[in-house]
Amino acid sequence: LSNTASQIVVSAPAGPPSSTNVTVTTAGGTSNPLVYFYLLAPTVNDLSTHLGPATGGNTVSVFGSNLTLAGAVNFGGNPATALTVVSDSQLTVTAPAGSGTVVVTVTTPGGTSTAATGNPYYTYLGAPVLTGLTPSHGSDLGGDAVVLGGSNLTYTDAVTFGGVPASFSAISDTQVVATSPGGAPGTVNVVAHTPAGNSNALPYVYDPS
Repeated sequence: LSNTASQIVVSAPAGPPSSTNVTVTTAGGTSNPLVYFYLLAPTVNDLSTHLGPATGGNTVSVFGSNLTLAGAVNFGGNPATALTVVSDSQLTVTAPAGSGTVVVTVTTPGGTSTAATGNPYYTYLGAPVLTGLTPSHGSDLGGDAVVLGGSNLTYTDAVTFGGVPASFSAISDTQVVATSPGGAPGTVNVVAHTPAGNSNALPYVYDPS
C-alpha cells in the first residue's frame, strides 16, 4: 500500500470474473465508486498452422478464448508482431523468427495463457534443400519414379516439375519419391515445397518418347 495526496497503490484482492465498484474511505468519508473488472485468463486452443519457416514472417491465426484484450503474443520467448484481434476467440499475428518447437502464449490484463489445454505448439522448420534427383531424366510421357534427395523434406506438401504438380511421398527428412507428371521434351526445374517455403530448383530432362 502506497499513499499520496492524489494516488493510492494497492494490490487487488481475488474475485470472480465480473465487475465491482472500487471506493476509497478516509476520515473525510467515502469516494464515488469506479468500476473494476475481473477478467478470466486467456486460453490458446489451436493455431491455423503449427509449422513455419525459421525466419518467421508468416501469418498465423491463434484460436482460444478471452482474447479480446490481448496485448502480446509470444512464440516461446519471442514476441509476435502485427497483432490483430479478430474476435474474442481469434487473433492473427506475424510469427517471429525462431527455432525448434515452442509454446504460443497470449497475454491480456487477465493473465497469460498456458499450455494446459489444446494444441498451442508451433514448430520452426529449416528451408527445404534439394541436392540430387535420381534419375535426373525420364520419358516425356511421365510416370517415372524420381527420388528427390536433400534435407528438411519431412513436411513436403508439394513437388512440381516445371510448375506442374507431381504426386509424391515424403519418405524421410532427406528423401521424397515423386512420380514425374510428364511434359514437353527438354529440361524443367524440379522444386519441393514445405511450410518453410520453396526449395532450390534442380534440372530434370524429359526425353522424347
